[in-house]
Amino acid sequence: MNEAVLAPFAKPGAWASIAEDVDCIFERDPAARTRFEVYTTYPGLHAVILYRLAHPLWCRGWRWLPRFISYLARIWTSIDIHPGACIGRRFFIDHGAGVVIGETAEVGDDVTLYHGVTLGGTSWRKGKRHPTLGNGCVVGAGAKILGPVVLGERVKVGANSVVIGDVPAASTVVGIPAKVVRSRRSASPNPHGIDLDHHLIPDPVAEAIGCLLDRIRLLEKAAGVHGCIPGGTQPEHECGGCDAARMCEPPSARQFDHID
Repeated sequence: MNEAVLAPFAKPGAWASIAEDVDCIFERDPAARTRFEVYTTYPGLHAVILYRLAHPLWCRGWRWLPRFISYLARIWTSIDIHPGACIGRRFFIDHGAGVVIGETAEVGDDVTLYHGVTLGGTSWRKGKRHPTLGNGCVVGAGAKILGPVVLGERVKVGANSVVIGDVPAASTVVGIPAKVVRSRRSASPNPHGIDLDHHLIPDPVAEAIGCLLDRIRLLEKAAGVHGCIPGGTQPEHECGGCDAARMCEPPSARQFDHID
């Protein structure tokens, strides 16, 4: 999946793009109330505005001035967007602190990033070394997407995941390194089709541990033993010092302490 996933960028102009960036905040952040509040208190928007002003200068061959504008944005917002990055329309960085976007990163339209996201490189060589994100991607807090990988349209990246390989469109990835998992569709998607229900992302590690526990129970039943005491056949033979009983026992057998 090395082919590009982004169509040629439509370029409505810096100020028109900024107006769209503001409009999309009201669609994706229920905390947004007024335009004055958004313009004056949203560091993600401030960083994007300065990027929108610096990027045309970079494309015209200027180097120091757009980098200096990016440096000022980083001091002001704690968001580092290289002016050489290609970012599409209606781009939203929620909260924003700690976001890093590298020089050769490409970001499609209607993309949402949360704080702590890195679109980073894995090579010192010049050329394409940063990720490409398709339209409608949502990247959770703290996620790292490294190298010239390609994320298809409407990909969801779970919080704190590390993506080091290509991801097909309409997929959800979680973990370190990130793996594709199935996710439930949101019952109330964003008007642009963006799914912001991060709590619906599954936990593959917990599911794997649950499968292992089920296999242990089946093996114990087949062997006619019970618990961790050698030769134990009764529930009372369970280790009295184990703190994991609530997780290991099946739900029907769990004994919970009641506090009066």
